[in-house]
Amino acid sequence: MSADATEDRILSVLEADAQASYAEIAERAGVSKPTVRKYINKLETDGVIVGYSADVDPKKLSSTSIAMVGIDVASERYVEATRALKALDEVEALYSSSGDHMLMAEIRGPDGNAVGEFISEQILSIDGVTAAHPSFLQERLK
Repeated sequence: MSADATEDRILSVLEADAQASYAEIAERAGVSKPTVRKYINKLETDGVIVGYSADVDPKKLSSTSIAMVGIDVASERYVEATRALKALDEVEALYSSSGDHMLMAEIRGPDGNAVGEFISEQILSIDGVTAAHPSFLQERLK
């Protein structure tokens, strides 16, 4: 059994259940607990595993509205605009994109109106941002 295959099985278990104990991971990956501990320590040290988190559905937690916003930016202002977007607390996540828009941002607010106002007053006022195209998320399916 290769080391890569062992890592892949351990990572697969962790991706499915980040709260799994070493014993559970060992059983599901078909290795010993010391092997799990060794590989997890190595993966953390190598920066493959960068953290553990709870995956929360914010719409179930509160009446939060979430939008994925495609953002177009003038290429000569890309660095500055990206830096300004990253500094905004309402931007939960920011991604570069090879799709229809240069950037994709996850925006959250108390309701759709607040998200819309944030987009028009904050995002569109950033120097270099030429357009913002929100898609409001309705229901988490997985």
